[in-house]
Amino acid sequence: MSDYYVGCVARDGVWLAVAYTAEGYDHTAVADGVGELWNRYEEHAKTVAVDVAIGLESAAALRPNERAARELLGMRRDAIVPTPVREAAKKQRYRTAARTHKRKTGDELPNAAFERARHAAAMDEFLLAIDEARPVFVEAHPELCYLAFGDEAMASEPSIAAGYAERMRTLAEFDRDAPPTVQSVAESTTGHDVPIPAVLDAVSLALTVRPGPGDCRSLPADPPTDDEGLPMRYVYRNDVGIDG
Repeated sequence: MSDYYVGCVARDGVWLAVAYTAEGYDHTAVADGVGELWNRYEEHAKTVAVDVAIGLESAAALRPNERAARELLGMRRDAIVPTPVREAAKKQRYRTAARTHKRKTGDELPNAAFERARHAAAMDEFLLAIDEARPVFVEAHPELCYLAFGDEAMASEPSIAAGYAERMRTLAEFDRDAPPTVQSVAESTTGHDVPIPAVLDAVSLALTVRPGPGDCRSLPADPPTDDEGLPMRYVYRNDVGIDG
């Protein structure tokens, strides 16, 4: 069996995975968490790119990759939602998480950050328990992937028609087979609560780690690691790099 290159986005408890081989799009899968995702792909996945935080800070409000991405994304910088510090990410209630985050960092914890915290905590727990998964899973952010594909940040929110159009155009210019792939992925999610922007995002992550034009690079280029040795970085694909 060929190696799989997987892009996965987590939305409201649904993990949407788009799998490529070196030859092209292969299939779509829906999982209910990172454990099920690993069970499906551990034997054959070369790389799994997720839009879930890998590498959690202990005392800083923005991780190094989040700071760097915000500088690059301009008007879309708010798409980078700060990840709670490790202790706060494990809390079940917003008030407790916010209090912990504030004590550790001196900063407020946005509601949007807390809403993503359970995914980050699950990923963190998983990678700390399963050593062999560490080299397979990498973190990517869709907005950074689009920027790297098209050399400019997206101008519109992904939930509106203009945002859908510019993201689809960016994917199509990078890979001519992206539009039918997006359609196939969307059809494969029938019966699941998966928004269309998530479909495009999952495809963007898969194209980032699948062998193709340019190189798969890291932001920052020399990423630091957290207290547990997990790298704090985003991966993206580009010919020359986007971090100056």
